[in-house]
Amino acid sequence: MKKYHATILIVDDDENDLFFIEKAFRDVGVTEPIYLARGGEEGIAYMKGEGKFADRTKYVYPTFVMTDLNMPRVNGFAVLDYLKRHPDYGIIPTVIWSSSADPDDVKKSYHLGASSYHVKPTSLPELRSQLKVLHDYWMTCHTPLVDLNGKQLATAGEGKLGEDFPTR
Repeated sequence: MKKYHATILIVDDDENDLFFIEKAFRDVGVTEPIYLARGGEEGIAYMKGEGKFADRTKYVYPTFVMTDLNMPRVNGFAVLDYLKRHPDYGIIPTVIWSSSADPDDVKKSYHLGASSYHVKPTSLPELRSQLKVLHDYWMTCHTPLVDLNGKQLATAGEGKLGEDFPTR
């Protein structure tokens, strides 16, 4: 079983949700860096390393992204679409974290490449429980290696099983 340390990026326009999600992660023992992007535009700027996020020593490249769906201007679908259209970002586990349980939102999220879809719980104990399961799961998954700028590290793919299925 592989265990690694993640850098978590949470994209949400609701300050209360950002506060409680970060608090719940800390309450269940998460010590990895957690960065907050206030809305979809900021989430994409973070990924690009633009504006205030240009200093990658201060704003480390995320290895795990959680995004809300219902945000003004640039919603979670747009964030997910942006991440999955860029090969360097498309490998990042991206979790939809929304108050919507609408089956069409769930389906569209998975079509756009979401790693998982979760409905936001309504209490802090439920939030802690759900985030602990989510974190524990992703911390044991193997993920592609990337450098600090999010570029995939080269691997020797010759003669391996995946050779028959080239990446985009």
